[in-house]
Amino acid sequence: MPMSAEEITGMITAAMPDAEVTMRDLAGDNDHWAAHVVSPAFVGKSRVAQHKMVYDALGGKMGGVLHALQLTTATPD
Repeated sequence: MPMSAEEITGMITAAMPDAEVTMRDLAGDNDHWAAHVVSPAFVGKSRVAQHKMVYDALGGKMGGVLHALQLTTATPD
């Protein structure tokens, strides 16, 4: 069963409470998502480290229950 936007957002914000997460359903099937995550926790970290933080927050669901996630990360302005 695919993960909902609420589940994905909840997992990310549970690990990074200060994160702002914007989800977009790419295919209309609740299985292919784009997530834009903004967090002060990303300050001073490389893009790869930022993405790893998000993947870690997803607890191994990426590539399994969570089939596809287009991820962008940013620090607050």
